[in-house]
Amino acid sequence: MVWRKLGKALLYPHMAIMIVLLPIAAVFLVYSMVFLGTESPISIISYVTAFYTLTVWCLRIPFLIRFFRIFKNKNKYVKRWREDARLRVNVSLYGTLIWNTAYALLQLGMGFWHRTFWFYSLAGYYILLAVMRFFLLRHTSRHKAGEKMAEELRKYRTCGIIFLAMNLTLALMIFFMVYWNRTFHHHEITTIAMAAYTFTAFTVAVVNIVKYRKYNSPVYSASKAISLASACVSMLTLESTMLTTFGDGTMSMAERRILLGTSGGAISLFIIAMAVYMIVQGTKKIKLLNAAEE
Repeated sequence: MVWRKLGKALLYPHMAIMIVLLPIAAVFLVYSMVFLGTESPISIISYVTAFYTLTVWCLRIPFLIRFFRIFKNKNKYVKRWREDARLRVNVSLYGTLIWNTAYALLQLGMGFWHRTFWFYSLAGYYILLAVMRFFLLRHTSRHKAGEKMAEELRKYRTCGIIFLAMNLTLALMIFFMVYWNRTFHHHEITTIAMAAYTFTAFTVAVVNIVKYRKYNSPVYSASKAISLASACVSMLTLESTMLTTFGDGTMSMAERRILLGTSGGAISLFIIAMAVYMIVQGTKKIKLLNAAEE
């Protein structure tokens, strides 16, 4: 009986203990992998702690699924978040607007400090992202989806035009990456975390492009197109970062330039195609709307 209670306590500890264990095990494991060898006793303890933490969390998966299912259906705030597309779009636009503006100012300041067009091109890219998101946020904060279709279509078309301007800053960034070998260098763990975030952001952006079509709102579609374009550029910077971080010298500079140039060119063409589609579709639907009103 005592052994059964002890085993249950070890395999199903209190949730507070599990929450505390999670960051401790993660930090301990990363520290051991980065700074200690596999033969170190501390490393062995960190592996055992990580294995135990993973085990107890896996055993709680059925409970966690039931908990979140009930929470999703009963909590009024979660229900509102799920049902109110306008709220989700506004929160997304506010968050990304603040991030894009702050990062653009940082890159602009670094450009003034270092006097290099590399930082100016990054600043220009993030400024244009912020401008588009601010442009859309002014509409979504005042009107519901489809409430003023003509105005939404004009904003949709304008975002396509801004995409073309943004492609110029992207072309400059690609030039610096390919010709001048400008890139970012991070620790391996940081790069892996960046990769996980970038692939997640790209997947979510693609899903949202399809998901938000059902609302028949050009403004909502434009906001998700911005997220997709941003995710594509993030994939390019991630590729450059991984080539720098994990490069073992087997790839020549010419091969690196070909790889980055091909990827950058494909992303640039995709953004141009998306911009042209938005301009053409926006113009076509505005004409149809005006004809219907007459």
